[in-house]
Amino acid sequence: MYKTSLSGQTYEFRSVKEVLAKAGEYKSGDVLAGIGANTDTERIAAKEILAGMTLKELYENPAVPYEEDEVTRINIDGLNNKIFSEIQGWTVSDLRENILSYKMAGNDLYRLSRGLTAEMVAAVCKLMTNLDLIYAAQKIRVTAHCNTTVGERGIMGTRLQPNHTTDNVEGITASLMEGLSYGCGDVLIGLNPVNDTVSSLAEVLKKFDEIKNSLEIPTQICVLGHITTQIEAVKKGAPCDMIFQSIAGSEKGNTAFGFSAATVEEAQALMREEGTAAGPNVLYFETGQGSELSSNAHFGADQVTMEARCYAFARRFQPFMVNTVVGFIGPEYLYDSKQVIRAGLEDHFMGKLSGIPMGCDCCYTNHMMADQNDIENLSLLLGAAGVNYILGVPASDDIMLNYQTNAYHDIGTIREILGLRPIPEFEKWLEKYGIMEDGKLTERAGDPTIFMTERR
Repeated sequence: MYKTSLSGQTYEFRSVKEVLAKAGEYKSGDVLAGIGANTDTERIAAKEILAGMTLKELYENPAVPYEEDEVTRINIDGLNNKIFSEIQGWTVSDLRENILSYKMAGNDLYRLSRGLTAEMVAAVCKLMTNLDLIYAAQKIRVTAHCNTTVGERGIMGTRLQPNHTTDNVEGITASLMEGLSYGCGDVLIGLNPVNDTVSSLAEVLKKFDEIKNSLEIPTQICVLGHITTQIEAVKKGAPCDMIFQSIAGSEKGNTAFGFSAATVEEAQALMREEGTAAGPNVLYFETGQGSELSSNAHFGADQVTMEARCYAFARRFQPFMVNTVVGFIGPEYLYDSKQVIRAGLEDHFMGKLSGIPMGCDCCYTNHMMADQNDIENLSLLLGAAGVNYILGVPASDDIMLNYQTNAYHDIGTIREILGLRPIPEFEKWLEKYGIMEDGKLTERAGDPTIFMTERR
């Protein structure tokens, strides 16, 4: 039993899991699950207890028991025991102070990440303000290489998402060309398919590969079907730079998604052997707060803690890119713009502190209490926080997935405001077509016909 007194009232919590759940910022998903704090005072009481809890105690109390869960085993077994032994006596408050200290540089934080379990990462996140999350995350740089390198300082990349309601290749191509003309696509040209079949995925991958090679674009390609469908497509000869999968923070959640760690290992080995990328980082994962609750796979843990466990799972496989799709599920889990912005900053920080190359799909659905201004606010905050990449779609509206995210033209605006650039090789490619000059878009930006009328 954990207890403390505030304002003449005693608050008691039965477990580490309950302290973690009630110490988090208000989220509609935790309320839906019946595990969030009932009052702000109870939340503060839980934060006070969490602040004094040692990292060793969090290590000994994973959200799902080691014997029952593959994600927990990956989380624990992947720990650098030497680093953990140096910090196991720290309290969560100590961890926060060290992360925010001017003495702790990015390389120090990256080393530290190897000694942290997901529950420790979630715990310190719950003691941080939004500004803390931004400041800490921008100190950490996690790079990875597929065909190009993602995550370097001063760079904000993009995933170009040319989704189409019927997977029509001509429609996809038109959207792709528009995105390229706005300077998007340096991290990935990646489509969410309507039809999750080997033949459909192969057709789109072949078109992406043809465009990438004919225009000599320094980037990566991927079609975000189910991991098993992508594996089969590659085995049958489809060109592919990396394989994608949505992941959860528990084995039960991943089973609901239709895969296991063994499936990811198979995909990784296949891509390193038969993929079209240089590598070595050839995997792409997406996450999002609340997915475990939607499949009853959260084991009574809060959504921030389960999200942190996604990142512990991801780092085992050294991915090229990971992003939270922060507002995609809807108001059941993140009710309004305040919760979406907070979750985006939390997820980005936790991903970086877990040692993975982290991006964000800054998005919302039409039944949420959020709008485009809120998503633009989040994008600018994440740009300041050093996000590896964000996503871009035509006019901010993905008509296939029926949700809103950043527009192609938003990316150039954010880069210019914050003094950020595309990945260097991609910027040189944009300069070749006159789309960018001195790090800024030119008057030619937004004209996709230049790729059809000019070949240089």
